[in-house]
Amino acid sequence: MVSVAVTATALASTPSVDSATALQRLAEGNQRFVSGKLAAPRRDPAHREQLAKGQHPFAVVLTCADSRLAPEIYFDQGLGDLFVLRNAGNVVDDHVLGSIEYAVEHLGARLILVVGHSKCGAVAATVAGGEVPGHIGSIVRSIAPSVGAAADATDKVDAVVRANARHMAEQIAASGPILSEAVRHGALRVVAARYDLATGEVQLLDNH
Repeated sequence: MVSVAVTATALASTPSVDSATALQRLAEGNQRFVSGKLAAPRRDPAHREQLAKGQHPFAVVLTCADSRLAPEIYFDQGLGDLFVLRNAGNVVDDHVLGSIEYAVEHLGARLILVVGHSKCGAVAATVAGGEVPGHIGSIVRSIAPSVGAAADATDKVDAVVRANARHMAEQIAASGPILSEAVRHGALRVVAARYDLATGEVQLLDNH
């Protein structure tokens, strides 16, 4: 088992972009996307060939599997920039946590962004309640703890979208030993956010 001390040392020695710089890059890229002035960087054949030798993504993005979302596009980033995880409802499970741990421990990512989005179907199904077929129920059960945040909201779905992103970010930040220790040592930030389907804007909600 990897000790906390070894983990902290490994994190400190891994080449990376600090979380503040990473967040700034994402914010600037999203501004380009919203304004329609995309740079579409680092997508040429030469860069692709260089990446075949190894990767050092500067941020992890956990977001929904919705076909209208693509972090590399709405953050205007290139190949190798983002370590992206997508599933319906941007929920956290052991596979997601293991993937994030790999990106932090071995690839040097110092920022994790959990991005919910407006009009999320998985959230809407959870808010609606009732029976859902097949394995969709596992998604609903993961989102359900955030439904209480919508009790007094005018737009219940959007309130739960925000609460769910925050809840998943909290789960990631509290996950030990790797992620929680990295957060505690100041080597990692976990930020919740919301993407607006109509405007393309990403709004930051909370960070840990």
